[in-house]
Amino acid sequence: MGARVVTVNEVLGGHVALDIECLDRVYLNAYVPILQSSGQVVAFMTQYLGLPIPSPALFDKIGQRFRRAVASFGGSNEFTLIMFGKGDLKGDVMCPYLDWQAATGR
Repeated sequence: MGARVVTVNEVLGGHVALDIECLDRVYLNAYVPILQSSGQVVAFMTQYLGLPIPSPALFDKIGQRFRRAVASFGGSNEFTLIMFGKGDLKGDVMCPYLDWQAATGR
């Protein structure tokens, strides 16, 4: 009997959940106990990320890199990234997308 391939869904089953709380944001909430103290954050930034000086300004760079990666993922995977304008009613903007998705039956 050969080894069975384990899927990502099997590994993550019961451990990871995606919760959409509103139409304009998908939240990823993570709790990393080791990063709850300032000393551990410094160690993460210097040892894991290899940054010479731990600075709060680096979090902006990390966030900007993440946003670029999300936009790139969207562009290469037919994933629609919708940017809302000031004063836009999110429900009104999203309604055509939600109607289209509902029509697919998925």
